Amino acid sequence: MKKKLISATLPCLLLALTACDRSGEQSEKRQAVSETSSQLNVPDYWPKRQAPVNTALEARIQALMATMTTEQKVAQIIQPEIRDITVEDMRRYGFGSYLNGGGAYPNNNKHTSIDDWVLLAEQMYQASIDDSLDGSRIPTMWGTDAVHGHNNVIGATLFPHNVALGATHNPELIKRIAEITATEVAVTGIDWVFAPTVAVARDVRWGRAYESYSENPELVAHYAKAFVHGMQGQGETLFDQQHVISTLKHFIGDGGTVGGDDQGDVRVDEQQLFALHAQGYITGIEAGAQTIMASFNSWQGEKLHGHQYLLTEVLKNRLGFDGLVVGDWNGHGQIPGCSNEHCPQAFNAGVDIFMVPGDSWRALYDNTLADVKNGVISMERLDDAVSRILRVKIRAGLFDKPSPAQRALAGKKEKIGDSEHRAIARQAVRESLVLLKNRNQLLPLDPSKRFLVAGDGADNIGKQAGGWTITWQGTGNQNSDFPGATSIYQGLKNAIDKAGGQIELNVAGNFTQKPDVAIVVFGEEPYAEGNGDLDNLEYQRGNKTDLALLQKLQAQGIPVVSIFLSGRPMWINAELNASDAFVAAWLPGSEGAGIADVILRNTNGDIAFDFTGRLPFSWPATPAPATGKPETTLLAYGAGLKYGADELLSAKLPIESETASDQLPPVTLLAQSVKAPWRIDIGSPDQLITNTSNVQSAGPVSIRTIDKTLQEDARLLQFSGESIGMFALRADFPVDWRGYLDQHSALVFSVNPTKLGDKPLHLITACGEKCLASIDLHDTMQALPVDTWSQISVDLQCLREQGMNFGQTFVPFSLQTGSATVFSIADVKIEPGKAKTATIRCAE
Repeated sequence: MKKKLISATLPCLLLALTACDRSGEQSEKRQAVSETSSQLNVPDYWPKRQAPVNTALEARIQALMATMTTEQKVAQIIQPEIRDITVEDMRRYGFGSYLNGGGAYPNNNKHTSIDDWVLLAEQMYQASIDDSLDGSRIPTMWGTDAVHGHNNVIGATLFPHNVALGATHNPELIKRIAEITATEVAVTGIDWVFAPTVAVARDVRWGRAYESYSENPELVAHYAKAFVHGMQGQGETLFDQQHVISTLKHFIGDGGTVGGDDQGDVRVDEQQLFALHAQGYITGIEAGAQTIMASFNSWQGEKLHGHQYLLTEVLKNRLGFDGLVVGDWNGHGQIPGCSNEHCPQAFNAGVDIFMVPGDSWRALYDNTLADVKNGVISMERLDDAVSRILRVKIRAGLFDKPSPAQRALAGKKEKIGDSEHRAIARQAVRESLVLLKNRNQLLPLDPSKRFLVAGDGADNIGKQAGGWTITWQGTGNQNSDFPGATSIYQGLKNAIDKAGGQIELNVAGNFTQKPDVAIVVFGEEPYAEGNGDLDNLEYQRGNKTDLALLQKLQAQGIPVVSIFLSGRPMWINAELNASDAFVAAWLPGSEGAGIADVILRNTNGDIAFDFTGRLPFSWPATPAPATGKPETTLLAYGAGLKYGADELLSAKLPIESETASDQLPPVTLLAQSVKAPWRIDIGSPDQLITNTSNVQSAGPVSIRTIDKTLQEDARLLQFSGESIGMFALRADFPVDWRGYLDQHSALVFSVNPTKLGDKPLHLITACGEKCLASIDLHDTMQALPVDTWSQISVDLQCLREQGMNFGQTFVPFSLQTGSATVFSIADVKIEPGKAKTATIRCAE
């Protein structure tokens, strides 16, 4: 594919102070609702647009709505999740749509077959058009988070995450990626994709920074248009059976929160909100995007899910968006005065579909129906929302296409991970790599030499793919979960073996024979959303194991090539100093061989592919954020070396961290996801298995993710009582927490008891074989209110007195009981200075 760089300017868009003249483009216009009043209140830099009217389409919508009851209309605006509804629920209610969130699959089985995906789509579709119970024959639609390929499906092509695609500066490639994603989604019978993310991340401490293409709104605007065209089709291919519905998200400002706080507050003025954060929506709407997702964040303190001015006056009336606005994961429940079960404020503000995972959908349906009947929600507003939903369904052909199982691509397993698709993903990897350092022109490497490949990212497809990969957080996966994919090591081995070279893999950097070059692959562990939020950008702060590996190899006189896996630029001055060549590889996805394509010469000794990637974000010179500020920027937006180019960086960079402190920071063990290096194991004490799914059982223990405050930020634990059951946070290698013991720390966690048995409930920490400490929490838990979140804290000194050696912590937190017991836990942390106020105290 010929690479096409974006143009230097985007006419009538970036920082525009007046609307573009689009006279003559559309012969027939729809009069926007309340246009006269709203246009007076919306500043002129927001472009004024009116959507074209298709008279036949609008007549069809009105004819459908004339046959609908209020109950049927309310069902159209409720979107439950596949883990929480049955086919019979669909038959009874006729939901307008449903979704599977990240890490949700048919039968709660991440290894479920393609046939099972199609079967569920077919069953839900047939139930939705079955009028025997609800009287409705309106087809439902299934939405999914396919954010870097069809990433919930085993064997799918996984493209580099958006941050990497931003480094390619290639809109044509983005369009092709969207086309391929649409194809693989269509194979599973799904109608609707919650992508692209058009956030402009301005502070990469944000845990969703890798979902942003760039800090540059102009690049994001080009990509939004390209992605929508690729996903939905154009001209004769528009919404044919190879294309699906796209979603621009998250409206608006999600990348601009203070401190990069996920779901935080955006405090820029309105013109900056437009100039920095609206550009992808403007081009995406012009490209024909049919859905837009409301954002979790606030603007000037007001939550977007309840922001009538931005959702209705700006988006729908001023920008002329006539598609539907879908809420995010129970985002309506975060509005003051609302809950997941009841929120007319969000609907009245302009959210057309409530995304309501969990068991809240029944109450939300009943309460919303009552709001309509009581006039809290007007029939005019309900009809507006339903007409938007029907408009999208008709445009997408859902009334006219065959049922999901009968569509052209349905069940065509060969299209999942198709070789052509993987070739495009491999191209995306090559074009996304950014060369930051190449001392003495070490790269490209001669593949006939002897190589050591080290680092825990070398042969780890899950790590190179990042979050939103099979599971929501991208954790709990093994290479065997990625059939057809290639790790970075495997790609290197294939090329080096072909060239007659020698290659040895050793994660710790040991070797049997000294190599000519060491290639070290390391970087961030997978995460998604708020789980990835940082307070500063220092890589491996307080635990510089990867730096130690690089320095060990350099000390032996071995040239070191660093391949850095990350969802964002990070402060890595020390790691840069300890590397002879350094490649920002981002999160490359399933086709790790794309890295070998670029860093190795071909078998003729020639350069096969040069580096073409350029930074989509400025690279920080300090652990503090560095968005475009020269004094805190190491490398500017657009920087990147080619082979033979002069170095961009000095030989030795300063390595003093501004964040050093005598006070240890809190350690989070479990907050939404379990934090590295820990994993969740469940089962019997002598037979534990690793938790790899949102819903899972092992022996006497069952676990499920639930919502406490944010999406899936808690775990519901059920102990059957048939035998002793255990829930444990464990690691294979010990962690030294003696410093936390010295700083009078406590183990702190939130708990919500539902049912307690009469046998002990032990909190156990372990430090090796026959090295553990145990405290019975039964009485403490018994004193807490039922079905209410409370906090328990335990002085670490209590555990030390019971025999815990915090110098080798293997299990920092586990719970064990032999009773039939049900409770939820969340927010497990080690907090310095909390011992004196702990619930359970032992220290003097």
